[in-house]
Amino acid sequence: MMSNEVELAQQEVIDEFSFFEDWMDRYQYLIDLGRRLPDFPEELRTEENRIRGCQSQVWFVAEAKGDRLEFRAISDAAIVSGLIALLLRLYSGRRPQDILDTPPDFVKALQLESHLSPTRSNGLSSMLKAIRGFATEALQAA
Repeated sequence: MMSNEVELAQQEVIDEFSFFEDWMDRYQYLIDLGRRLPDFPEELRTEENRIRGCQSQVWFVAEAKGDRLEFRAISDAAIVSGLIALLLRLYSGRRPQDILDTPPDFVKALQLESHLSPTRSNGLSSMLKAIRGFATEALQAA
């Protein structure tokens, strides 16, 4: 079976993280990724766009562009911003079906759940759930 774009992006991320021997370096890399997130307009920082289940503030919006979904997001926490940067790289600009067809194997592959605090781990799950929710809605709308 042909890999879809999400799977390919996921493999790239896994390969990239494997360059770092220890977790301090991985954290630093995540923080650097988070610093490079594009600006997130103030008017989108609404209650409606806030993701529940994250200890830090996270705002997440999805927009359909043709047959693809574009995501924008921001957090007030450095590590969480890094996780958002990863998620945007994996899922933004992809087809909803590809998003739904691809399990988030990178979470296990990068051992995120064992290295993130439980609250950050929950936040990551909440963001993944939101992304899948947006993809499901987009398919139903189509």
